[in-house]
Amino acid sequence: MTDPRLHTNEEPRNDFMDVAMGFAVTFGIFFLMALVATIITLF
Repeated sequence: MTDPRLHTNEEPRNDFMDVAMGFAVTFGIFFLMALVATIITLF
């Protein structure tokens, strides 16, 4: 095992954008499910 503090990230990415995209996608999926449930209830 090497020291994780010495490990450099080979693929640098923006952590905030990664988390924001994750929240956005999760919210979108829940929104779609709620929308479909509402449409099914109405008709």
